[in-house]
Amino acid sequence: MAAFQLTYFPELTARQRNIILSPKINGTAYVDSLPYLEELGINLVDYRQPIQFLPNTNEAIHRWSPYVQGFSAKFVQRILDMYKQDYKNSPVVLDPFAGSGTVLVQSKLNNIEVYGVELNPLLHFVTQTKINTWGVRPGTLISIAQGLSQVKISHAPEFLKSSNQFNSQVLNNLEIIKSGVDNFIPVNELDWQIKNLLLLAFSAILIDCSNLKRSPCLGYCRKKIVSEETPFKLFNLKIKEMVNDLEYIQRNYPKPSKSDVFLENSMNFIHPRSYDLIITSPPYMNGLDYVINYKIEMGWLGFADNHKQLKKVKDEMVVCDNVSKGLIRNFADQDRRYTNNWLENIKEHIYQNIERRGNYRRKDMPEIVHKYFDDMYKVMKLVGQALNPGGRFILVVGDSLIADVYLPTDLLLARIGKELGLSIEKIEVARNRRSGQVRSYKLRETIITLRKE
Repeated sequence: MAAFQLTYFPELTARQRNIILSPKINGTAYVDSLPYLEELGINLVDYRQPIQFLPNTNEAIHRWSPYVQGFSAKFVQRILDMYKQDYKNSPVVLDPFAGSGTVLVQSKLNNIEVYGVELNPLLHFVTQTKINTWGVRPGTLISIAQGLSQVKISHAPEFLKSSNQFNSQVLNNLEIIKSGVDNFIPVNELDWQIKNLLLLAFSAILIDCSNLKRSPCLGYCRKKIVSEETPFKLFNLKIKEMVNDLEYIQRNYPKPSKSDVFLENSMNFIHPRSYDLIITSPPYMNGLDYVINYKIEMGWLGFADNHKQLKKVKDEMVVCDNVSKGLIRNFADQDRRYTNNWLENIKEHIYQNIERRGNYRRKDMPEIVHKYFDDMYKVMKLVGQALNPGGRFILVVGDSLIADVYLPTDLLLARIGKELGLSIEKIEVARNRRSGQVRSYKLRETIITLRKE
């Protein structure tokens, strides 16, 4: 069959031929996981549940900013309900990859003390605004938003080619709104909170006002039509949404719990306190490029002035498969880095398959894989040290198929946890996923629960 395909369909691309010839067609992650599960001495638990971020778009506070990655508020609530009685006092919670703040907001809604760490300055700003503005008077916010000066001063970031991303009149109106926000000068802490809400509302409408879509990767949408009044309509709607949520919060949560998010790198951040529950979803091995996916908002809000600054943020994050080749070359030359026999065996098979294929998008993919787990080891070591005895470290993560080699990300992270002195309490399969390379191959998304005895 393989010879027939290659002989009679010469017009196929190299990628198409590799898919046709893939030994992973109709395969499953479960079967390929069996040797790893046997060595760990555990079984997977089938616990299907809704886990994705999408429902957050209808939840108070969570809905203030669009976000396509991460988990849902309802998932975090299930975790809190499951474990908060296990601790003498209310647990202290941490998310070392805070993202848009789902763990922090939901914990705060439960009056639980919570902290986060986030390296991306945009996402740090988003989370910080979501948890630190609950005392803003709704009437004051809407009054200031409606009275913003319409003097056009602020301009779109040129390095992002904004004239391609927005229709000319839409772009002009966005600049008017941004100018109004920039012209509001805070004189006290409450004013700063209001300004942050205005900036968050503005950033939240940018993609909807553009010729782009995020589904989940950022890209152009040819069929999208945006009217020139859209920026004003969406901005007003977002402000009203915030006002409604603030009224709800102040009516039901008059004394919110302590919370904070640090603009730091979890690979080297020394935690100032200890925690009972760590709930997080780290970047996936071949997941999205979080910097490029949010470059529009980062540029407009002044968190990056050029592509070099965007690259600097990306190079400091847990590695993704869109990282610079120079960074991976430097990593490959390092002597001291985490490894184990599973990882070395997987890398060798990836090398062999790339050589067999003769064509692959990243020939340095084995080293990218290695750096991912080296990065995660650093994070897990530091947060594990900050975990109280009896505390739990819960990670939501997806596995991967790379050059026809199965990568059991969840089991590798569980093994790292075990090597760091944590026990594997359970690994639950929350849902099935599909490989981007071989669509018939069944991947999974799992919830890893580690415990510090």
